[in-house]
Amino acid sequence: MTTRIPLSRPDIGDAEQAAVREALASGRLSLGERIEAFEAALARTVGARHAVATSSGTGALHLAVRSMGLAPGDEVITTPFSFIASANCLLFEGVEPVFVDVEEDTLNIDPELVREAVGKRTRAILGVDVFGHPADWDALRAIADEFDLRLIEDSAEALGSRYRGRRAGNLGDVGVFGFYPNKQITTGEGGALVTDDDALALLCGSLRNHGRESDGDEWIEHKRLGYNYRLSELASALGLVQLERLEAMAERRARVAAWYNSRLADVDELQRPALRDDVDLGWFVYVVRLSDRYARQDRDRVIAELRRRGIGCRNYFPPIHLQPVYRERYGYGPGDFPVCEATAERTIALPFFSGMSEAQVDEVVEQLRDTL
Repeated sequence: MTTRIPLSRPDIGDAEQAAVREALASGRLSLGERIEAFEAALARTVGARHAVATSSGTGALHLAVRSMGLAPGDEVITTPFSFIASANCLLFEGVEPVFVDVEEDTLNIDPELVREAVGKRTRAILGVDVFGHPADWDALRAIADEFDLRLIEDSAEALGSRYRGRRAGNLGDVGVFGFYPNKQITTGEGGALVTDDDALALLCGSLRNHGRESDGDEWIEHKRLGYNYRLSELASALGLVQLERLEAMAERRARVAAWYNSRLADVDELQRPALRDDVDLGWFVYVVRLSDRYARQDRDRVIAELRRRGIGCRNYFPPIHLQPVYRERYGYGPGDFPVCEATAERTIALPFFSGMSEAQVDEVVEQLRDTL
């Protein structure tokens, strides 16, 4: 079946292609000047002292978790409504994720439930800016300070978003971004962590490069156990041009969201994305929720029918705690986090990308209305 309107599509132009060709022709394909330039540009963009580019957002989050000095058996409070990597990165280090439910409007981790979940083994809070909407970071910071906890911001979906005037990614002790092709900018595959902590940035830079601390004569001396999480020069060249275009692409994504919002305003069967007054959203996806009278089976039938009609769509996100690996490991089941579960059963991600035309939005909305 042909997909006429895809769920997402990267915005790649002549400038990106030229930059990648230039990187190829340079003969320096790894650990060169382009990754350094990309890191500097990203740090400036989000207002952080440092950026450490990595081969994926998951790799960046793993380094962020490892840099916190957590030990096996330590606990980190986090959300069950996210892409699974946000919890997996804790398991990589033998750290136990402690899930709490989410807010009904933003779908972000609920600070009041975070406070209730703090225990003797709690060492950190890992919040996620779900669908690009920043969590309530001031509330989470207050809890972290009260209980002497570290604060990790998974802002993989939130590049360009602001919370009370402050840039997403720079709201915790460390923040991470992902640059997968459906994100606000892309490096193909890639990610980065950002921080104001000099020592943490130096440590993560070493960890992403096999534990090395120097690219000079001692480049094969390894100070610690590390990983190969480096971002290539080709990916960095692509990312540099994408960063230069971030504002323009963000404006186009916001325009697409506005088209959807206006055309779906009178559809009683749907709930449009929430946006709090203290947030400026750098749009990542456009996810609607079916009303409470619909069940999961209804949502699944809507998705199947839209796909049959050539409209790309998906259910975002299945709850992490109900994924097989977490059910088998921890014994989670339906009913453990009711807001997360009820939401996950009714969400539909609609086609959304910066190059989307008004006519394409009209087509999606027409097919969605007819399907409902």
